[in-house]
Amino acid sequence: MDLESGPYINPAKRQSWSSVLMLAYQSLGVVYGDLSTSPLYVYRNTFADDIKHSESNDEIYGVLSFVFWTLTLIPLLKYVLIVLRADDNGEGGTFALYSLLVRHARVGFIPSGQVADEELLAYKKDDNFHLLSGNSSGPSDGLMAASWMRRLLEKHQISQRVLLILALLGTSMVIGDGVLTPAISVFSAISGLELSMSREHHKYVEVPIACFILVCLFALQHYGTHRLGFLFAPIITTWLFCISLIGAYNIIYWNPHVYQALSPYYMYNFLKKTRRGGWMSLGGVLLCITGSEAMYADLGHFSQTSIKIAFAFMVYPSLLLAYMGQAAYLSKHHVVQDNYWIGFYVSVPERLRWPVLAIAILAAVVGSQSVITGTFSIIKQCSALNCFPRVKIVHTSSKIGGQVYIPEINWILMLLCLAVTIGFRDTKHLGNAQGLAVIMVMLVTTCLMSLVIVLCWHKNILFAVCFVVFYGAIEVLFFSASLIKFLEGAWVPIILSIVLMIVMCIWHYGTLKKYEFDVQNKVSINWLLSLGPSLGFVRVRGIGLIHTELVSGIPAIFSHFVTNLPAFHQVLVFLCIKSVPVPHVQPEERFLVGRIGPKEYRCYRVIVRYGYQDIHKDDLEFEKDLVSSIAEFIQSAGSEQNGGCIEGNDNGHEKMTIVSAGFRFFEEKVEPEEAPGPSGSMEMHSSPVLPKKRVRFVLPKSSKIEKGAKEELQELMEAREAGMAFILGHSHMRAKSGSSLIKRFAINLGYEFLRRNCRGPMYAINIPHASTLEVGMIYNV
Repeated sequence: MDLESGPYINPAKRQSWSSVLMLAYQSLGVVYGDLSTSPLYVYRNTFADDIKHSESNDEIYGVLSFVFWTLTLIPLLKYVLIVLRADDNGEGGTFALYSLLVRHARVGFIPSGQVADEELLAYKKDDNFHLLSGNSSGPSDGLMAASWMRRLLEKHQISQRVLLILALLGTSMVIGDGVLTPAISVFSAISGLELSMSREHHKYVEVPIACFILVCLFALQHYGTHRLGFLFAPIITTWLFCISLIGAYNIIYWNPHVYQALSPYYMYNFLKKTRRGGWMSLGGVLLCITGSEAMYADLGHFSQTSIKIAFAFMVYPSLLLAYMGQAAYLSKHHVVQDNYWIGFYVSVPERLRWPVLAIAILAAVVGSQSVITGTFSIIKQCSALNCFPRVKIVHTSSKIGGQVYIPEINWILMLLCLAVTIGFRDTKHLGNAQGLAVIMVMLVTTCLMSLVIVLCWHKNILFAVCFVVFYGAIEVLFFSASLIKFLEGAWVPIILSIVLMIVMCIWHYGTLKKYEFDVQNKVSINWLLSLGPSLGFVRVRGIGLIHTELVSGIPAIFSHFVTNLPAFHQVLVFLCIKSVPVPHVQPEERFLVGRIGPKEYRCYRVIVRYGYQDIHKDDLEFEKDLVSSIAEFIQSAGSEQNGGCIEGNDNGHEKMTIVSAGFRFFEEKVEPEEAPGPSGSMEMHSSPVLPKKRVRFVLPKSSKIEKGAKEELQELMEAREAGMAFILGHSHMRAKSGSSLIKRFAINLGYEFLRRNCRGPMYAINIPHASTLEVGMIYNV
């Protein structure tokens, strides 16, 4: 999720206690909005239909005991003590766990992998993976278990597919939570109106008000949350303070002995007495931990210590007081048998209901906001790793890189959120749906985390087995209680996840097939060498950028283009923009540059690497960095006999050099005699055109640059001054004749439909060019 207030803080950097406490305060509004508003609907959903509280208080105490131990075992022990330690260089979330596994074993389906990428990923293996204190087993035991597990995963491709499906399943459930959380939070917040009007009038007023608030919430997303972010933490802090005071008041006034229900005995007694009804009611208890996954997902914008402090000293005690206070009130009001009145507001003193209602609505909006922005963030990660169709990503803050807005996803979420709100019209069905989505994400985290314990932390495999068995058993119990409510709302996240999984799997499968086709049909390097320095055609001024997914070899679109138009630019750059499974790539590690052919060919390959949380620079900055990286490579390779690395075989092997974009040309503005038009343009103007200022690039005066390198830099400078042309492949994919029905559906219908209706690649927009040429090709895969 995204940091709505405050600057980005690198978790690896040591911080003062004042900074940690400030981050802990800020995290209340970003991380804990959803979790803090759960008291609005937990008891109401738990006592919906399956159980009724009686004079003995066994049901009330049993539910309170389940709530207490669920909050203690999952958010406090599982996430705070264990899962938060598994950060991916400061980042958290489902994809962070998956990228950790990809880094420590060859289990990823990321195409265009390179040795340089493996060095980059190996560099990211730091001591953060060994933070668990007390190594119960010897180092050899942990390393042997990790080696055995790595070989097992790398050997069987089906296990790699299972890991990818798990990551995509967790992602789809998080997106589903982005639909359900705003609906149930806002709907529950305004449920306090039911105490001031009759049921007949209330049910006609509640839905329109909820829909109006939701529409306003989604309509304001494009402004970004940084403008109102400073209000989020005070709102949640005020809300936690209110529910704590109300809970303490109810405990003291109604039942001071309610603390006895914290004993595990009441859980056993509850299940023994209620049997099947009690088991089914656990789906409502599950809602007390909604939003717990945000603690891990938002790790990249806070530190581990700040998130732990906020939860342990503010959120956890406030929630316990709130739930105990509600239980204390209900334990003394047995005459109320209508579940319509078993809610949060009935336990609020009558004089405070209207102020608390206003604070609750604001807190629900804040909690919904964090879930929505978190959905944008995870879709951005999926898209960066080719697991989601390309969408328009708008950065709403110039200072905080993590804040993004995706227009298409925003309006789809709004429509789905309004649909479930109008369709269900109560918190019972919404709670059943949200509970299943939440527990599915937690199950995925448990499964992936058990592998991280062995592969990344090198712990004894027995520790991982105990972790997955203990928490798996708890979460499977909640999952079964939620799944039994399939026809009562739980079908919503399942249908949503199926649709999203199909979309993501089709896009990922199509991307892999397209890359495999490019690899199989790349042009032989010998063909390029046989053309000679002129490459067999006229070389015109400027830089020609040929985009390709290939990290070695000549793409087929190049030969297809020169066959039909035998002219090309004096400098050719085969550009590959790729994502690697790390959150961030340092600027000095971003560019890999090499030569294609001898020095006089003026052909280069540039590979630009981005992490899944990195921001793509704007066009001018990217142009400067791209040309500067080539210049830096030329300067560093000038003393070599062959002028750098030469790709001279058909196996695709070539040596790429990691360079920083530190080389800078000096720019001089000159006044041309007449304004030149765009390259290749024939535009007519009715009014005279004033001369435009041109920029002339001058090499820095340095005696360290070798003569041959200086000539090459001079030509690069002249080509940059002349402008750029971008060659983009426009492919149409078709399944080969004789392919299976599933493959034809996935490629001919699914992938092609998504490709035609999704956004174009970001590099086609961000790279400045005098003209863009699309080379059409048909891929038979």
